[in-house]
Parts: sequence; structure tokens; C-alpha cells
Amino acid sequence: PPLAEIDELIERLKTTSVSTGNTTNLLCEISATKDPKLFDKHELADCFLGLTQSEDTNVRKEAAKCIAEITKSEVQRKKFTKRDIIAAFLECLRQVPTAEGSMELPIQICRALGNICYLNDEARDLILELEGDVVLLRLLDIATIEDVANVAQFIKVRGGLLSNYLLGGEGLAKRAMELGVMKKLQTIIDTGASNVEEHEDLLLNTLPLLSILTENVADLNFDATLNIQLSRILAASTNPDLAEMCLELLHYQAESDEVKLLLAKDGLCETIYNLLEKYKTLASTSEARALMKLACELIVLILTGDESMHYLYTTSLLRNMVDWLDSSDIDLLTTGVLALGNFARTDSHCIYFVEQQTMNKLLEVLAKNNGVKDDVRLQHALLSALRNLVIPKPNKNAVIQAGLVQTILPMLEIHQPPVVFKLLGTLRMTVDGQEKLALELLKNKPLIEQLVHWTKSSDYAGVTGESLRLMAWLIKHAYLSKIAYALPRKGDAPAEQIADRIPLIQDYDRSSLSEFLANEGTVQAMVNMLTAQHLVMQNEALIALCILSVVYLSETSEAAKTQAQRLQGELIKCEVGKKLAELISKSSDSMTKEIVENLQNCVNLLKSSEQLVTHLEHHNINELLKSIPILTEYCTL
Repeated sequence: PPLAEIDELIERLKTTSVSTGNTTNLLCEISATKDPKLFDKHELADCFLGLTQSEDTNVRKEAAKCIAEITKSEVQRKKFTKRDIIAAFLECLRQVPTAEGSMELPIQICRALGNICYLNDEARDLILELEGDVVLLRLLDIATIEDVANVAQFIKVRGGLLSNYLLGGEGLAKRAMELGVMKKLQTIIDTGASNVEEHEDLLLNTLPLLSILTENVADLNFDATLNIQLSRILAASTNPDLAEMCLELLHYQAESDEVKLLLAKDGLCETIYNLLEKYKTLASTSEARALMKLACELIVLILTGDESMHYLYTTSLLRNMVDWLDSSDIDLLTTGVLALGNFARTDSHCIYFVEQQTMNKLLEVLAKNNGVKDDVRLQHALLSALRNLVIPKPNKNAVIQAGLVQTILPMLEIHQPPVVFKLLGTLRMTVDGQEKLALELLKNKPLIEQLVHWTKSSDYAGVTGESLRLMAWLIKHAYLSKIAYALPRKGDAPAEQIADRIPLIQDYDRSSLSEFLANEGTVQAMVNMLTAQHLVMQNEALIALCILSVVYLSETSEAAKTQAQRLQGELIKCEVGKKLAELISKSSDSMTKEIVENLQNCVNLLKSSEQLVTHLEHHNINELLKSIPILTEYCTL
């Protein structure tokens, strides 16, 4: 009805004599109004308060229904936020279930109070002051309802009222916890879990309360039995909304390793696997796809726990995840890869995956997905898994033989930082102890140019660090075995005598290192790495510089002299003395014995060049070395 008619209805309601037939008809017309905003200018609260206390049940019921409709508007929500109105509603709910058993009035009161509470802290505070939360939570204890026709509606409005109230934040949720809300919810969920299909509505209107509590109560840990019930409801449910609620709640609980193990042992991952296998072809809408992703993430989350991972390694899940490597569905494929990457957290599992050729399968998948346009999440997962597989010494050769490096190198075209970071880390792990591969990669001009570029320009600190480390590792693993004799350990001859101990005839091939140094910016990168954030990187830079010095500066042949001249010039241009001074003043307090030894070796090796002696003196390196605490301790023993 248009506004004028509404005004007339209200006028008639306020002046009507108390013949109930009239009143009921008027109320029915008001509650049938489609747009609640039409009432905004009227002051209706007091008039309706009287009607909700009428002797006549029908009038009470229709009045409550009107309030429920009118308070859908924000303006009226505020107008109805009055102590006596809320007290009257609570009083009514206190009587439920009533003697005559009808739920119609309680349903309308729940709706009205629920709407008044919506985004309305003032109303919530009034309920709290009146200790109405006790009344609201008691509604959860009503298990058997004789008014069969209204059961579903009551369950729905009870859930809505409690949700709108508890969304008021931490204080209300905490008090609900003190009043035993979890036990009440647990009882309802037990009932629901006993027959999920029959009690679907009950669960759909109860689980949101658990979500609200989870968000508002810090570190809310469910009882083991509740987590198991949620897992069982998920297994039995055919309703996507219910599945989503269970998954989200379990996701939150499974942040704890204890719960991961509990759910792993209860077979949750296999349950999810079976559900996904059953429904995977139906995931055509974006909602269904989001649900599928949530389910996949839960499998992976459970596998991130150590005990749960070890337990699941002995179950059918391992085989199932390997099977998903053949899936044409990107989410299932990615989940299979992430799962195997998590299983590959111990050497024995990694060795098994190489023996069983699971590693070859991962490489096949990578070979099909190693382009710029392929899925970044899948690439990241594949590189993480392969990085883990290549860590155990016995695996390195097998993985190299299977073509890991050839498959990975084209991925240098991809400039997504998370992928680059994993890519470089995987290469670095692969090169560890593999002299032949390190020598090859030092000669790979596109690779080295790209690494130098990333050390200067990546906005992503992880990529800068990995680029530097990979270069340092290539130098170390290609040449350390050849020049180890020249690096004295503590207790060896004084460092000044190093030059005399270097054999004159050295029959190793320097071409890889020479080609590496021919790329602009490589020396600069190693010198800059001296002042990296992390001690481990500072140490790697010192080792790389030691190797460069032994290979070039201690040479006497004519050919080597030109190379030595170039290297000395580069080192001075890059201000190696200044960087060493910075390193000492920045890190001397935290230096380990190993770093100090490498630092001393590096300085002494650099001194085999006259120009560098002067350069280092200019930066006062000798004096600075004496200030390192760990060295002064040695002296004062």
C-alpha cells in the first residue's frame, strides 16, 4: 500500500477500540506491507508494546509479526530498542515451550528480537543487562517440539536470533561460553550427526553459531568428540552449504597439530578424497569450485603436521595422491603435488619417491606446465616438492639424470617472485656436491645474466637472496675440491705462508669460472653479498671470494696474470675493502668460529696482490680484524 494508506492504517490502529477482530485484521494488513521503510516516520514502539501484552493470543502473535516486519528497517530497529520492549520479549521466551505447546508466538518473538539485534549493539547490551542471554541460550535446550508444523521455522529463527546476538563480539561470546553454550551446541550436533539427512536444517542453523564463537573466542579448541562429529557430518552430507560449514570449522581447528593427527586417524583425508572423486565432475559453478578448493586445502593442511604426515604415509592416501598426478583437474593435480611435497619431508620418504619413480611423474607434470602462461600455484607446488626430493645425497644424481635441470631452466622466463624463489632454491639444492653440474651452470650465460639482474632489481628480498646464494654455491661446488689445499684450517701454518704451499702446476679447468666472471656484475654481486642480512650468506660470500682469489691471484703464469689484473681491478672498483669493513663492524659480535676463519683466509688470500694490500690497508682491515670478540677471546686464553 502507498504511504497515505500506511498512515491511515497506523492512525486506525492507534485509535481502534479493543475489539480484537478489528485489531487482528489491521495488524495483518500492516504485517503484509512489503516495504518496511514506509513506517520509518511513525512512533510505533509503545503502541505495539501494549499489543504484545494483549489478553488475546492472536493479537499478541500478529503484533509480534508486525514488529518483526517493521524492524527490518534500520530506523525502526533503533526505535524499538527500548528496555521495556526487550524485557517483554524475553519474558515471553522464558515461557517456551508453553503449556499449550504452540510455537507460533515464540517464532514471531524470535524474529522480532533477532531483527532488533541485527547490527545493533545497544539492543544487545540491553539483553545482557536483563540477563537475557540466559533466556536465549536456554532455547538451545528445547529438543522436542510438539508443534510439528512449526519445528523447522522455530529452528531457523532460533539460530538467526542467537547469531545476530552473538555477532556483538568478544564480550558476549565469552559470557555465552561461561553459560555453557558449547555443551548445548555439542548436544544438538550429536543429534544431527546421528542422522544427517533427517536433521539437515538443525545442523545448518546450529553450525553458524560455532563459526561465530570461533571468530570471537580466542583459541577456542573444540573437544575431540566434536571434531570427530564434524568429520562424520561432512562424510554423510549431500548439502554443499553444510559441507562448507564443516570444512571451515575443521580448517580452523586443524591449525593445531593435535587435531591434525586426530582427524588423520579418523580418516578425514580419505573421506575428502572420496567426496572429491564422487563430485569432481559436478564442480562447474564458482561456488562448487570454491568448496572443492577448501576441501583440497584441508588435506594439505593436515599433512603439514609431522605426526599426521607420518601416519598418513602408511595409509591409502599416499597412493591416492600419486593418482591425482594424472588428474586433468588443476585443483586435484595441485593438491596431489602439494601432498607429495609434504610427504617428502624426510629423507627415507624422498628416497622412496625416487625409487618408485614418483619423482619422474612430478617432472613429467612440470615439463607440461613450465611456461609463462601455466598455473603459478601448480608451478610453485611442483618446485617445492622437487626441492625436497633433491635434498638427500643419494637422490641428486637420479634427479639430474631424469632431466630436472633441463625442465627447470626454461622457467627462468617466469617472473613471478614465489615461483622464482622456489626455482632458485631447487637449483641450489640440486647443485650441492655436484661438481659437473656446477661447472656447466657457471657457463650458462642466460642463467648467470638473469641471476645478476635479480640481485639488483627484485622487489622480493627472497629472490635477491636466492640469486646471490645460487651464484656462491655454483662457485663453491665447482671449485672447492680443487683448491681446498689452499685454505688453512686453524692450527695450520701461519696464513702468510699460504702462497708457498700452493702447488705450481694446477691442472684443473678454469674456463667455467672465467666465463662466469666475464658476465658483468658477477664480482660486484659476490662483494655485495658480504653485507647480506644473514650470517650464512656472509659466510658463503667469503668462501666464494676465497676461491676466486686462490684460482686467479696466486697464479704465476702469463695467461693468469691478465685475468688476475682484471679481478684485482674489479675487486677494488667494487670496494671490497669497504664491504669487509662493513661486515666486521656489523656482524663481529655474532660471528661463529667458521666465519672468522673464512674471513681471515679471505683477507690473507686477497693480500697476495700488492694493489689489494694497499686497498685493504686504506680501509684499516688489519686493525678491524683484531676487534672481533671471538678472536680476542682466543688471544686471552
